[in-house]
Amino acid sequence: MTLRSLALLALAVPSVVLAKPLTVCTDANPEGFDVVQYNSLVTTNASADVLMDRLVDYDATARKVVPALAASWEVAPDGLSYTFRLRPNVVFHTTDYFKPSRRLNADDVVFTFERMLKPDHPWYKIAPNGYPHAQSMQFTKLIKDVKKVDDNTVRFELNYPESTFLSTLTMGFASIYSAEYAQQLQAGGRQAELNQKPVGTGPFVFRSFQKDTVVRYAPNTAYWGGQPKVSALVYAITPDAAVRAQKVKAGECQIAISPKPLDVQAARSDTNLRVVQTPAFMTAFVAMNSQKKPFDSAKVRQAVNLAFDKSAYLKTVFEGTATAANLPYPPNTWSYAKEITPYALDVAQAKKLLAQAGYPNGFDTTLWVRPTGSVLNPNPKAGAELLQADLAKVGIRAKVAVIEWGELIKRGKAGEHDMLFMGWAGDNGDPDNFLTPQFSCAAVQSGTNFARFCDPKLDKLIADGKKSSDFKARSVLYHSAQKLIHDQALWLPLAHPTAFAITRKDVSGYTVSPFGRQNFTRVSVR
Repeated sequence: MTLRSLALLALAVPSVVLAKPLTVCTDANPEGFDVVQYNSLVTTNASADVLMDRLVDYDATARKVVPALAASWEVAPDGLSYTFRLRPNVVFHTTDYFKPSRRLNADDVVFTFERMLKPDHPWYKIAPNGYPHAQSMQFTKLIKDVKKVDDNTVRFELNYPESTFLSTLTMGFASIYSAEYAQQLQAGGRQAELNQKPVGTGPFVFRSFQKDTVVRYAPNTAYWGGQPKVSALVYAITPDAAVRAQKVKAGECQIAISPKPLDVQAARSDTNLRVVQTPAFMTAFVAMNSQKKPFDSAKVRQAVNLAFDKSAYLKTVFEGTATAANLPYPPNTWSYAKEITPYALDVAQAKKLLAQAGYPNGFDTTLWVRPTGSVLNPNPKAGAELLQADLAKVGIRAKVAVIEWGELIKRGKAGEHDMLFMGWAGDNGDPDNFLTPQFSCAAVQSGTNFARFCDPKLDKLIADGKKSSDFKARSVLYHSAQKLIHDQALWLPLAHPTAFAITRKDVSGYTVSPFGRQNFTRVSVR
């Protein structure tokens, strides 16, 4: 064969492009990997989003529920049963601590939900703090039974129709677990290991976790949705947003999530970087604990709202990248009550309300905040100091306490706080994703209701809204709910942020979710 022939042959043979690893600079430690025990987005991103799948997912672009582990489903005419047909040939992860002997089947779905719903289930008490989402979404009341029809079919029987049931199944806590792996752990008395050694059907396989440093994942080469395009996924835990920006600029990370607005501006002028963004279906707020004095008084809570200079806060903390929040969810959400007049800065009226509530000289309180920035609070220190200064003008002496994120979540769910900076991200475009987990009575018990306000009238408005399939009727109910929440001033609403990420220019396929979720399945590094 001539040299020319060899050259032509070389041209004819396609070159092999080897996949490269992807390192993502994230903002905090996950609380664990047994996602049903927790409610923070950080934990969902590290577990449900990469390791696991749900029966259905929510397509943010098409704005609809789409198939996932369930290839199809049917809803009974009366809305009291949902029958899911599982996708065939889905396999759970093979790791050094678990090797599945069978494929995903209905037993796994039944186990996943019975564990959260039945107090006498052998796995129910393994979660020491309960199942916050399942409890706040009132699944124990809603779901009558989860039945295996056959290996590939499972039926949910409900006690009453609920229009949000299908969309709720897209949330991270509805991820499907391996019943076989659970049986293996239970037989060895090692149930707690599920929180450190997770197994799922998702696009990545868990490898290791070193607190405050790194989470490592390998691609799931047998993933039903197609093998990921990277050779490895690494979460580099980097609490300081400025350091995350520095690392992506230096090439130590290919993606940096939740950057500060100033770092976003700098990245736009760097030819090696790209800025990815989307309006977020999120609300940043300060929750006031209505079960503690003096915040058991609506007048005190209203005074806090009137004392706060929100425009100065938005300018300082978000630097023009967020819009003012006045109600629980963003204004572009259907059923948003735009007719409600927001609280305006009025120091004199705030002092008057405090006096009427019995606090003419103000009071002492504590204000909790996380130490590091996130999409919902890019500059915690500056925001806390602004609120502290504004409250001081009306006589409220607030001591700022900086608390590590995991500890803040844990203690906030237990109701130990007076006031705390918090945020909420909806998992789909439905307003109930904010109302039930943040304002229902069941959510006080589960801990996700950080205002800890349980009111029968509000609870009924929220519950009735979920039962109706009529958008117009639901909107009427939700307008009433928003008015009650506003009049009671359960939150100091802060902002609806824009979600940003900074990526290296050699990253393709990455998008920012309006719900704060992470999907790296189609991401590649050139």
